[in-house]
Amino acid sequence: MARREKKLVHKVVMTEGKRNIIQQLLQEYDIETAEDIQDALKDLLGGTIKEMKVCPKPERYVDDIS
Repeated sequence: MARREKKLVHKVVMTEGKRNIIQQLLQEYDIETAEDIQDALKDLLGGTIKEMKVCPKPERYVDDIS
């Protein structure tokens, strides 16, 4: 039987600061499910994504088009 190749996993170092941020998010948004996490991320990043959509392209790209 052929052995499957193991996929490389991106390992992140869990620092005390990251642990504190996660704990604050769990408390602030009362996260219990994956859907709760999605809702929290939408709330946190929603404004940022809207700004990115509205933000005009930098002038250097405008010069390339002309």
